[in-house]
Amino acid sequence: MAARLGVSESDFLRDYAREIGSKWSLKEITSTADLHRGHDCILLDRQSVPGKALCKVYQDRPNQCKTWPFWDQNISSKKSWEQAKKATPCPGMGSGPLIPAQKILEALVAERALGTDGAW
Repeated sequence: MAARLGVSESDFLRDYAREIGSKWSLKEITSTADLHRGHDCILLDRQSVPGKALCKVYQDRPNQCKTWPFWDQNISSKKSWEQAKKATPCPGMGSGPLIPAQKILEALVAERALGTDGAW
């Protein structure tokens, strides 16, 4: 991600991340687009293209971002899925081909086996 932004790793960690225990997490900022929405990832750009949220490091985004919205708390029930869809509007949620639950579970198991639980 640092390379994608053209900064050193130490500058990236200082400017874009925060240490939580022994792991790093991307900083969050208050959403300028909708103060009721809450916090956005510091790398989410809502200014360049009105009406769109663009990730500044999309090609190099962390696994936590790659696996959204298929997080445990979102897929625990239909109600949880609908709440996540409403809280964080994602144009891909509920569209496209249906991915069988078994395939999603297999991907989650593989992800956990690699130890990439969204933190980096």
